[in-house]
Amino acid sequence: MSESLPRRPRPSIAQRCLPFGVLGFVAACVLSLELSFAALFDPGAGLQLAAFLGGFLPPTHDLPFLRTLGHATLETFAMSLVGTALAAAVALPLAALLARPPHRIAARRTRAVPTDLLRAAGRLGLIALRSVPELVWAALLLVAVGVGPASGTLALSLHSSGVLARLQAEALENLDPAPAEALRLNGASALGTFLHGTLPLAAPRLLSWTLYRWESNVRAAALLGLVGAGGLGQSLHVSFSLFRLHDAAAIALAMLALIAGVDALSFRLRRSLMR
Repeated sequence: MSESLPRRPRPSIAQRCLPFGVLGFVAACVLSLELSFAALFDPGAGLQLAAFLGGFLPPTHDLPFLRTLGHATLETFAMSLVGTALAAAVALPLAALLARPPHRIAARRTRAVPTDLLRAAGRLGLIALRSVPELVWAALLLVAVGVGPASGTLALSLHSSGVLARLQAEALENLDPAPAEALRLNGASALGTFLHGTLPLAAPRLLSWTLYRWESNVRAAALLGLVGAGGLGQSLHVSFSLFRLHDAAAIALAMLALIAGVDALSFRLRRSLMR
């Protein structure tokens, strides 16, 4: 006589009503925004949009402007790269200190391990770093370091350090603790256990998150110039302020080329890491 398959527990009333509640909440949000989708299909609006976009053509392509555009593109690229590198240098030690066990099995009984209260305070600080957008950080840093790419670079590093530390801490927490535990049982120090038992296992994931954050920082760096932080964003802001739409079109194309190039490079690097 064949054994009967176990019956799945029937979902509760709350579980069955949850999808309808989520849909109702989304519908309420849409209604509260008073979105006018009919305006998108208005023929007059379409003609106005076409006339506005026609003002961007053709993009400026004279040699002096292209030299200035190339310098702004390199500046944006440098801002994103340095900002990401600074954030990664700060995020890894923070992630190692604030990650909860089991990833720090070898060191959780030592005095260097933060208590739960300090760990919670540190995580709250990371929330504060990543909850403030890059544009707001750049606007605040303009007072300290002045107008230019330095404020934009620091703004990217502050915001990204909070994001990367959170992602890297989760990656460390989800590792298999067996290699670190084996090293600890064989007399390895806490630092040696982390460097040789934990970090090699987490390195592909940590680098992948860092590269992904670099992609995001290129997009953010291209807009930080709107508050005076240099790069392509500042050139775009000046062009729109002076109604130089042809210049703005060339700057937008440079942004697109830079972001596409960094995305392609990051994708190839992440694929090689995952292999």
